[in-house]
Amino acid sequence: MLDRNVVKSFAFLLLSFFSLASVAQTAKPEPQQADATNSAFVRVQPALLADDDIAHITLGQSIYPLNGPWKFTVGDSPLDPATHQPLWAEPSFDDSHWETVDLTPPPGSFNSLTGAPGFVPGWTARGHPGYSGYAWYRIRVRLNASPGEKLSLAGPNDVDDAFQVFANGSLLGSFGDFFRTHPAIYESQPTLFPIPPSAQGTAADGTQVLAFRLWMDPSTLTLEDDPGGIHTAPLLGQAGTLSANYQVRWLERTRSYTLVFVEFLLFSLLAVLAFSLSIFDRSDKIYYWIAAVYAISACAEGTSLAGNFSQSISGSTVSILLDVIFIPSVLGGWVMVWWLWFQRRRPTWLPKAVVVLTLLYMVGNFLGEEIVFGLVPHSVAVKFHLLSVAARLAFLALLVLVVILGIRYKGREGWIALPAVLMLSIARFQNELSTLHVHHNWFAFGIRLSLGTAANLLLVLTLFVLLLRRMFVSLRVQRERALDIKQAAEVQQVILPESHFTFPGLAIETEYRPAREVGGDFFQLIPHPTDGSLLIVAGDVTGKGLQAGMLVALLVGAARSTAEINPDPLFLLQALNRRLLGRRSAQATCLALRIAADGSATLANAGHLPPYVNGRPLNMEGALPLGIIDGAEFSVMHFQLTSSDKLVVISDGILEATDAHGELFGFDRVAELLRNSTPVKALADAAQLFGQNDDISLVALTRTT
Repeated sequence: MLDRNVVKSFAFLLLSFFSLASVAQTAKPEPQQADATNSAFVRVQPALLADDDIAHITLGQSIYPLNGPWKFTVGDSPLDPATHQPLWAEPSFDDSHWETVDLTPPPGSFNSLTGAPGFVPGWTARGHPGYSGYAWYRIRVRLNASPGEKLSLAGPNDVDDAFQVFANGSLLGSFGDFFRTHPAIYESQPTLFPIPPSAQGTAADGTQVLAFRLWMDPSTLTLEDDPGGIHTAPLLGQAGTLSANYQVRWLERTRSYTLVFVEFLLFSLLAVLAFSLSIFDRSDKIYYWIAAVYAISACAEGTSLAGNFSQSISGSTVSILLDVIFIPSVLGGWVMVWWLWFQRRRPTWLPKAVVVLTLLYMVGNFLGEEIVFGLVPHSVAVKFHLLSVAARLAFLALLVLVVILGIRYKGREGWIALPAVLMLSIARFQNELSTLHVHHNWFAFGIRLSLGTAANLLLVLTLFVLLLRRMFVSLRVQRERALDIKQAAEVQQVILPESHFTFPGLAIETEYRPAREVGGDFFQLIPHPTDGSLLIVAGDVTGKGLQAGMLVALLVGAARSTAEINPDPLFLLQALNRRLLGRRSAQATCLALRIAADGSATLANAGHLPPYVNGRPLNMEGALPLGIIDGAEFSVMHFQLTSSDKLVVISDGILEATDAHGELFGFDRVAELLRNSTPVKALADAAQLFGQNDDISLVALTRTT
């Protein structure tokens, strides 16, 4: 006899089993069945039924992926003569002889370009290789929806390239412009089409026909893997849920292109940085090239973003801008950047080769990708595509050649640049590598990293290191130049007479205001050791800065050494003229004035402004500056300085001082100030405040005996 506790336990377990079985049977979901006429069954009606104390819940699918079975054919539909609508969109059309296509994605499949999961190979991998143009997909679905339920259809997230969608023969909408002979295409983007009640069909069992009219551009054949038609199944379901799904798909797309947006910002900043460095060091043309290359690269990334996130720019326009203009220009620009970076002058044919290859690359892409439909036959387009590949290979060879030469002559800089250049070259062949099943895209957290992006980021890192190094070298050179200029200015101050020079019988004042640290004006006061005369030499060399300062030092030294031999003004100018002949861009205006102890003066002039005596310029003939021709004739005149006469020698920096309105200081102001016995310091101050543009120098002599 069994123990009573055991019997109770067994009875409790048996009762629990039947209770669980009853609940499981009650909560068992209604099965989904396929219609016998190749239709998909979609249940979108949730129900909540109260029965005593038990809630019975039946949950349906609010979103249903239309994986199939689809009916498919290439070609385009004829139009109904009465309605002018495609016959293949009509529910009554017999598509039983079409191919059957299943859009269920293979396990683990994804788009190699965007990283989107669930990629289905296109029609080129399903028996139609090399075909481009129109094609149709049709599917029958049976809807069991609540009265008044709002339904929507989400278009395929990945499609080549444009489509129109019909529900029971009614056009719901399109992606792409079909109002042309050949539709305008755009980069694949999420789409959503509300299904109005009028398009939901009138069949008694709720069956309706959805039809997609596809167009694939010929250029897509050369740009993508397994192209053709729908790559991800459309979605059908409740409007609200699909709207939320639509937003999620846009967020996923945005995340996928995160690095493209980062590249756009990074390239824009680098273009600005490189241009700023060019202002800092105008002598180094490499900064202009880097700024131009990164500006074009930023435009390319911006064009890609505009094409992927809007329909403001068509796919053909994107292809023309990217493949025909921007990418060839950037590749040619990088060859020139590295050629100039390594300061190569040989081979001299390289810049011309870059121009030719860039043009060939542009033409090859334009015709080889068949961007303009029907411009050339497909067989001819294939040859131009090969031309594009050949141009890229030639660019690769040039890049490697430039880097090898850089390694040979620059060592470390060449080795630093080598990995980035090789990555950039490999990235230019992504499409060809994909046909060899070489992995060139990686995805982390939905963010796509391609060989091109990796190459660009590596280039940025490489250029950052090289620019930093170049900047330090440039700063060192700038400091050395600044030190040279400072020393030249100090030397110039040494060779110029002091502002208060004393000489018997003459009161002398001088002023010197260089426009830069080193000026191109000069003057010398050379007294004769025995006869009591004074030789004054004043001039203005061409140019400014350090080069002008060096020329000043040459002329001052030559003037002093010549004066020791013969202090005659004409002899001195002839000697200085011979010193300047044969020196590139070495000319100078100059006058030599010798004043004897009795006030008699001899003046020889080589293109310099004539001196002012008592506020009036001396009337003397003009002459050529020094350094123009051998044996030049210089004007010579003689005059007498009496007691209290004041002679002033000025440079053209006073006359050419210009105010904010473009008005010159001019002869009249100078003459008026001199007639009023204005000190030379006040005259120099007036011209400087008016608007100094050139060196200012003055020498004033007043005879006191």
